[in-house]
Amino acid sequence: MEYFHISSKDNAIDDFLMVVDSDCSIVISQESKERIVRCREYLDQTIANSQKPVYGITTGFGSLCNVSIEEGELSQLQTNLVMSHACGLGEEVPLEIVKLMMVLKIKSLAYGYSGVRIETVERLVQMFNNGVYPVVYNQGSLGASGDLAPLANMSLPLIGKGEVYFNGKKEDASKVLALFDWEPLTLASKEGLALLNGTQFMLAYSVWNVLKAKKLSAYADTIAALSIDAFDGRPEPFTKGVHDVRPHKGQIDTATNIRTLLEGSELVSREKAHVQDPYSFRCVPQVHGASKDAIEYAIKVFETELNSATDNPTILPDEDQIISAGNFHGQPLALALDFLSIALAELGSISERRTYQLISGKRGLPSFLVAHPGLNSGFMIPQYAQASVVSQNKQLAAPACIDTIDSSQGQEDHVSMGANSATKCLRVVDNLEKILAIELMNATQAMEFRRPAKTSAKLESLMVKYREYVPFIEEDQVMYLHINNSIKFLRDESPLI
Repeated sequence: MEYFHISSKDNAIDDFLMVVDSDCSIVISQESKERIVRCREYLDQTIANSQKPVYGITTGFGSLCNVSIEEGELSQLQTNLVMSHACGLGEEVPLEIVKLMMVLKIKSLAYGYSGVRIETVERLVQMFNNGVYPVVYNQGSLGASGDLAPLANMSLPLIGKGEVYFNGKKEDASKVLALFDWEPLTLASKEGLALLNGTQFMLAYSVWNVLKAKKLSAYADTIAALSIDAFDGRPEPFTKGVHDVRPHKGQIDTATNIRTLLEGSELVSREKAHVQDPYSFRCVPQVHGASKDAIEYAIKVFETELNSATDNPTILPDEDQIISAGNFHGQPLALALDFLSIALAELGSISERRTYQLISGKRGLPSFLVAHPGLNSGFMIPQYAQASVVSQNKQLAAPACIDTIDSSQGQEDHVSMGANSATKCLRVVDNLEKILAIELMNATQAMEFRRPAKTSAKLESLMVKYREYVPFIEEDQVMYLHINNSIKFLRDESPLI
């Protein structure tokens, strides 16, 4: 059993691979438990000793912030908040992302700035560690005031409502709680607001998206190198000195990757009849590199966010302050997610152009990469399908964060729409995987027409493994099955760099 430790120590994006790839358990450090308890004690004392209204604790929410709530109704206020805000719509959020939401919410609460009780945090931990995952929906958040609707759906099982997945089945939360003898929680003051007021929905998508983006970026270089050799590309555009005089880090790293991947290739070192290659081959370092730099920027933003407390009000026991502010606002994530979508859409765009060149009957390759074109359509239509997905990614890359719609009677008058940035970025990521899988099909097919010459040992070993998934196509076959297997290869295997 692996353990994901929650403490005051900062986590990196890669730490969360454990959450999505294994059946890990969460452990909260003693220090974090003490911080949670101390913050709650401070909040209770403040409420007892002060007559001043405190937003969301002794008042209503949003534009109802001036409505005072009687002391005996503070718990009901929080329960009502969770129930009334559970307005999730659309498709269910994938369980891997729900798991990330839970861990990120626990981590944010564990900093001790939210005022929740230790038993509330421990119930979330118990649910996660026992494989009880709330049913959450991917629409409903404006990305400011926190991810209210999806986090409310995530929090419903704490009070015995909503639905959960347990042992692979969707069940009423009340039924599963009874299996474990867990009584529904009676929320104390501030707790509902702390659970709902945060960025953990869009942040969970952010973590998932960027983890996949890192892998697909590495695959983009690997597949591009294979396409370059299959197209009889020239090696000079990847010369170290070329990139040293324009030293963008991603560009330098990409050129290094291509040189490493092609090292020892018979094809790349042979005399060329052509003086230049098309941009989609020649400019791989510049295009892939810019996307790498965008991914690194997104990682920096996401890592800052996942090591933060993002609900409201912020409780600062050491400063003796409870401050209503705006740490729930998703603008940092929204901008980075839209940037990430653009960067990944570009990796797909240049990939499709390399595919198009490979099937175009140039440089000794047969039209549509099949020995008898005409009778056979060969790889004609995989490129059509790839182009369709590339076009969709261009549409999805339009930024969501530039939009805003007033809510709560104008009290919440600028929102980030970061949740929409997050969910459409996932679609871009999944589409890029399909696009690269089709390029890989074409590159491996084209390479067979270069025999007996060989590419590098690294790329030859990749093709041997790939042939366990997708065969060489001699005559027309049902192609979608091979495309799906090519996608499976990318999911199952690791890139060479």
